[in-house]
Amino acid sequence: MAKTEKYTDESVISLKWNQHIRLRPGMYIGKLGDGSSPDDGIYVLIKEIIDNSIDECIMGFGDKIEINITNHRVHIRDYGRGIPLGKVKDCVSKINTGAKYDSKVFKKTVGLNGVGAKAVNALSSSFSVQSFRDGRTKKVEFEKGNVKLDVKEEDSQELNGTEIIFTPDTDIFGDYHYIIEYIEKLVWNYVYLNKGIKIYLNDVVYFSENGLLDLLNKNIDEEILYPIIHIIDGEFECAITHSEKHSYEDYYSFVNGQYTREGGTHLNAFKEAYVKTIREFYNKDYDASDVRTAIIAAISVKIQEPVFESQTKTKLGSTHIEAEGQTVKSYVTEIIKRTLDNYLHKNPATAESIQKKIVQAEKERKELYNIRKVARESAKKASIHNKKLRDCRVHYDSNHEQRLNSTLFITEGNSASGSITKSREVNTQAVFSLKGKPLNCFGLTKKTVYENEEFNLLQNALNIDDGLEGLRYNNVVIATDADVDGMHIRLLMLTFFMQFYPELIKAGHVYLLQTPLFRIRKKDKNIYCYSEDERLKALVKLGKDSEITRFKGLGEISPDEFKAFIGPSMRLEPVILRKDDSIKEILTYFMGKNTPSRQVFIIDNLRYDIAQL
Repeated sequence: MAKTEKYTDESVISLKWNQHIRLRPGMYIGKLGDGSSPDDGIYVLIKEIIDNSIDECIMGFGDKIEINITNHRVHIRDYGRGIPLGKVKDCVSKINTGAKYDSKVFKKTVGLNGVGAKAVNALSSSFSVQSFRDGRTKKVEFEKGNVKLDVKEEDSQELNGTEIIFTPDTDIFGDYHYIIEYIEKLVWNYVYLNKGIKIYLNDVVYFSENGLLDLLNKNIDEEILYPIIHIIDGEFECAITHSEKHSYEDYYSFVNGQYTREGGTHLNAFKEAYVKTIREFYNKDYDASDVRTAIIAAISVKIQEPVFESQTKTKLGSTHIEAEGQTVKSYVTEIIKRTLDNYLHKNPATAESIQKKIVQAEKERKELYNIRKVARESAKKASIHNKKLRDCRVHYDSNHEQRLNSTLFITEGNSASGSITKSREVNTQAVFSLKGKPLNCFGLTKKTVYENEEFNLLQNALNIDDGLEGLRYNNVVIATDADVDGMHIRLLMLTFFMQFYPELIKAGHVYLLQTPLFRIRKKDKNIYCYSEDERLKALVKLGKDSEITRFKGLGEISPDEFKAFIGPSMRLEPVILRKDDSIKEILTYFMGKNTPSRQVFIIDNLRYDIAQL
């Protein structure tokens, strides 16, 4: 057995508050990332500061928040009470310090642990906080959590509130970038959950009059069966409808204005309450999956001192609502049973539409039963022989600290999958190998998924046949060669996800792997370039006489070299569906029969390419 260093008094180290946060950022903000994923730390930092401003609004102080983001710099100003001037420095630099431990001052808020602003401070290269309160102001500036400038209190004509300006540290987050769509979604969720509050993001105002009703109206881009049911009762709000076309369940859940993307006890309570109410209304013991097929719902509950399952607050763990003296389950069940039952009695047309959908779902489920059974058995046998999947050890459906980094690479060919398999981080990265080009499934039915071996094994590996609750990988990455065939495979895989599992894309789990097109080498220096522009800049830096290697396939890159491209600095391009994007129109345009519009697009771009020669 190998000897270790001596374990003495000197082995025990005490870290300062900011040193610990910088050493173990995952404990405070989840994962780091470069901004490609909505889970990445740079967005958590923004959210932590906005949470504090929203909590002021919830308590009735201020109805406006201003956010400005320029490059890496984030500026957030609210018009609440302002941090008490004597505690400005402590509130952003002293762990376990804050007013949210006093439930009389902050009730039913999101931030509870006195950590958020401190984590932002410690993980920022520059951080300033200024409080305006009753004609006076106090400002403190920091670098990486260390005080740089402590300005004395002085008179001020500014309105009450708090202003925080910070720049996430590139030493921690690397070469990061903000994707504005992620921040817009975050801001929209805040205004839906806090009617009447105006949030200005880069001078664009976000505002909601009707709460969760507005949320569904904005996010639904398809035909619905009936007008949205909107229920507001005490501290509970929900909006419910059903899709005309798709069959998956689609939920948006919130606690105290916090988007709980992983659900929790409140969402589970809603699902159970909805099924129970429907069964009792129709006096039919319908299968729960049939009752919830194609449902689109948003729910919000406000409770005092909620318990979340992680610092990033994406899943509620509370079982009780302290102030009401009830369990979360009984509170939600009572409201849903009473209000939904009353609504269905008063709106027979909606009740009839819901029942027809249930009957249709039941029929389709029974028709697919035998096919699904055979497909699952086939997938089990394949996994035993490990033909397609090289799995990882940590998955998204686990409670492990690394689960947010769990990734499945979908690639084609033995050489490409071999390079990734040899280069990957076996704890969190898995590889699924395609055999040639997958089927163009545009316009085909779900039956195709079970009858096509490739698709069946893929959905089984992801564990998404019954929804996203059991999803095994947080990041699903399509990794193809940078040539025509590679781009075609990419389109075919995106067609598969948009046709059968659009919720996977909408939830922000699907990405495209960017691999370098060129390697510029001179002596012992290498620069990897992902575009023609980067190639030209590299040649200027290293010299025109540098060696240029053009990568066409993933298999051409050695495993040792590949580690850099799927490691911490991995470049991922998120697949984002915007509100104005119609899945049907996108798929028809790219994957349907030769449409006139696509022909015009190809001809115009061909002319452009020739003109560049």
